[in-house]
Amino acid sequence: MRLWLTLLVFVVACSEAPPTVTPHMEENPERLSAWGIVAVRGDELALGHDVVPYDLNTPLYTDAAHKLRNLWIPPGKSAQYQEGQALDFPHGTIISKTFYYPKDDAGTLLNTYDMSTDFAGEGLNLRAVRLIETRLLVHRETGWVALPYIWNKAQTDAVLERTGGAMALRLQKGDGQMQDFTYVVPNTNQCAGCHAPNATTKAIKPIGPATRHLNKPYTYAGGVENQLEHLARLGYLRGFDSAEAAPRNANWRDENETLDSRARAYLDINCGHCHNPVGAADTSALYLDRPEHTYPTGNTGLCKPPVAAGQGTGGYRFSIVPGKAEQSILVYRMASTNPAAMMPELGRSTADTDGVALITAWINAMEGGCE
Repeated sequence: MRLWLTLLVFVVACSEAPPTVTPHMEENPERLSAWGIVAVRGDELALGHDVVPYDLNTPLYTDAAHKLRNLWIPPGKSAQYQEGQALDFPHGTIISKTFYYPKDDAGTLLNTYDMSTDFAGEGLNLRAVRLIETRLLVHRETGWVALPYIWNKAQTDAVLERTGGAMALRLQKGDGQMQDFTYVVPNTNQCAGCHAPNATTKAIKPIGPATRHLNKPYTYAGGVENQLEHLARLGYLRGFDSAEAAPRNANWRDENETLDSRARAYLDINCGHCHNPVGAADTSALYLDRPEHTYPTGNTGLCKPPVAAGQGTGGYRFSIVPGKAEQSILVYRMASTNPAAMMPELGRSTADTDGVALITAWINAMEGGCE
């Protein structure tokens, strides 16, 4: 009897132990579970051993999907602090981002900012969410590799789909109206298109885990702590001084922040990875990255004519017309779902109405005009 109880305790303890991370530095496993970064454990999507969750001050809009972001660094290694760009992660680092939607008791997917029922500890409460996809960025000796995994209908595992995928989804908005759209999972080339902030080298790099995006508090299982300070305390980050001295983007939904800081933070995360001096949109001379950095007025879009005409302009003359959002190309392209005009070009099938409203208010609050 005592032996049986001992075995039972051992089995239960093992079942509750976090998954062990297996860093595949050469092969690409067909199943996400082979990595051990996240794994389904009963009604929870549990994090692997030494996997650290993180969040961004202002996140990228992806058809209203919620995201669980995780980071794993090999034992004995750490990332180097960099002020103006993503942290410099060592080889062997794995960054994961799981896209999901909250759901009600009837299983209806919800378009909401409410994340109060999403989490179970630092993992996800699978009774309250539907998993869509998990994207991995793996730092191998040859560079970063992007791998998209799509979750199966049973919500038990995700399968590698290098060619991407598409699925018809229906969301219920806050006003009760239903929203039908096609959710698109990018293929590996499209992942590289967004995660290559330098159009010349075309090298894949992380975007989100940059100092200005990470500098915020996070509710960990052990309590609330600034994310940069948490990573430094764990030994995951070196060269870091203090959160007060580090740049910080605004939370675009926090009305206690200035309208300018909220709008620029939104444009930074949604547009800045291409619209920067060396990015894929460098020829546009429209730079929307790094709110803490000062560019010449024309480069910020103020009274800036487009470099090419066509559907992308909507017939308007300038990227931003102070006081006249309805005449600004920037707002027109953000609000569009026409593939020939919409911006960003990838990563969404729907328009972020709240984001468009924010940028509209920001432009309408500007003084002056364009000759």
